[in-house]
Amino acid sequence: MSLIAVAAVVAALTGAGAATAAPASKPIPNSSPGWLAHGKNLGVAAASAPVSARVYLAPNGGLAALQAAATAASSSNQYLTPAQYHAKYDATTATVNAVSGWLTGAGLKVSVGANHQYLDVSGSVSAANKAFGVSIAKFSHDGEQVQAPTGHASAPDGVAASVIAVSGLDTTATVVAPLTTKPSPPSAGFRNAPICSTWYGDKNPNNLPTPDGTVLPKFNGKVLPYAPCGYTGPQLRNSYEAGARKALTGKGVTVAITDAYASPTIASDANRYATDTGDKAFTPGQFSQSLPDSFTQVGPNKCDASGWYGEETLDVEAVHAMAPAANIRYYAGKNCQDKNLLDTFTRINNEGVANIVTNSWGGAGDVVKTSLLQAFELAFLQGAIQGISYVFSSGDAGDEVAALGSAQTDYPASDPYVTAVGGTSTAITQAGVTGETGWQTTKYTIVNGAWSPTTPFLYGGGGGYSTNIPEPSYQVAAGIHSPTGGRAVPDVSMNGDPTTGMLVGQTQTFPEGVAYDTYRIGGTSLASPLFAGMTALKIQASGHRLGLLNPLIYANPSGFHDVTGAGIDAGNIRVDFVNGLDASAGYTYSVRSFNTTNTTLKVGVGWDTETGWGSARVGWLAAVK
Repeated sequence: MSLIAVAAVVAALTGAGAATAAPASKPIPNSSPGWLAHGKNLGVAAASAPVSARVYLAPNGGLAALQAAATAASSSNQYLTPAQYHAKYDATTATVNAVSGWLTGAGLKVSVGANHQYLDVSGSVSAANKAFGVSIAKFSHDGEQVQAPTGHASAPDGVAASVIAVSGLDTTATVVAPLTTKPSPPSAGFRNAPICSTWYGDKNPNNLPTPDGTVLPKFNGKVLPYAPCGYTGPQLRNSYEAGARKALTGKGVTVAITDAYASPTIASDANRYATDTGDKAFTPGQFSQSLPDSFTQVGPNKCDASGWYGEETLDVEAVHAMAPAANIRYYAGKNCQDKNLLDTFTRINNEGVANIVTNSWGGAGDVVKTSLLQAFELAFLQGAIQGISYVFSSGDAGDEVAALGSAQTDYPASDPYVTAVGGTSTAITQAGVTGETGWQTTKYTIVNGAWSPTTPFLYGGGGGYSTNIPEPSYQVAAGIHSPTGGRAVPDVSMNGDPTTGMLVGQTQTFPEGVAYDTYRIGGTSLASPLFAGMTALKIQASGHRLGLLNPLIYANPSGFHDVTGAGIDAGNIRVDFVNGLDASAGYTYSVRSFNTTNTTLKVGVGWDTETGWGSARVGWLAAVK
């Protein structure tokens, strides 16, 4: 979707640019599948084939009114309750009846969604063709067999302004992935080799020889240290929050976490991890969960429930580390499809309990279905009007060139109404955070006695400039020049490099049985909950909710440490078990570089495409009056 297309969506929702003499029907903006140009048409779908779709309704007053209200609420700290929000902004009963009448008149069955935000429709291809003015066919594209319209869908002129988007006519599955970077899925069990540093840089091949006698060469003439074993909660908290008032613990604040599925051992794992690393376990009622009625899978290899368990474990343990007294409420999606992660936002907003939401997942790139973009953005705007702040990991594929072939930011992190958190490679010593640079990694292995780059780009924090989401006013006002005219990502950053990652504890399945153990993990999935935990302290200090965080950040970024690459090595040596479990199969050695130059993303003075304004420090914890 181009910037022009986004403008067309906004125009359709706000009534801008309407023709004097409207046609009998109007296209639903961007309802034509984006893959049509390369998909293969396999013929007309059977008239009796089933269709299940969702029609999203515009908020009462239009999208522009909602956007203005979100900005005003956050600047004035005057927020609505969920009931007040729904009374003011939900589509009216008259609107629901009018749109329902159009759909049922074509032979579709209609079910009204919660708070009039959407209508679920079902019926046959024949009825859907009649209702939306389309021709639904069978297609193959990108390895999938789907059913989809051959062009855009339409709505009658009388209701077109009330319809934001439609999803489901195209049956292409849209799923998201957790943004953790861990060498092995939790279900298989994983242990780091114990050849590592307790604090950054305190172990290297000179003071801790390799266990099998392998000679590790110098890297560019220098002896590199071993990677940290994984920073513990107290190490991270005491470094980032150094100088904070002792009373700032997150008390009275609720941090929401969203992921797919739910680890059956999360409470016991988080409590054991906290006590083993010197923190306190949850008090009764401090940790709670909002779970769907059931969990489901999405086709072969689409969602891995056990893989999401590690994501949830990281999120919960990282938030608790940074805000030990904050309440944590976990909201699980029934699977990893977008619509079910969106359902977690509905629950969060309608409960109104959370102050801030951390989300460690996302899609690849920000070319997203319009129906999803609008549904996500409506959720973020409702949250902002209620004072709920949304925070997202910026992605783990750098500028996405290696994965997608062109530089892109990732959605939902690129939405202007969320805060995107990028990743850093971070040196934490007993003196605190003593060095940082952007997280972009090249992997080196030993070839003919020297370190040789075997994977030019392994992974890295997401960032860059969107080509689909316009640059928001707060970035323009801050003097950030976007060469694409699009949203700049990330906004801020925290530790994310798996080489300098966090030690977490989780129950896993090992060859000898199910057991609790620890391992180091990273990704911007770590950065987001670290930042959300710190922001819980800021909310506590302020004594009220904050809503949209980005206007605060861009107006005064002095609470963030500018990451320029100082104080840290060119990389660290990773020592891993070949089998990921123990030394029985031997060891493998690699160098994981910091801030590789193999992407378009760079660190620099001020805001940059790798780390945004930098990483949070005690200045970020200042109260907002």
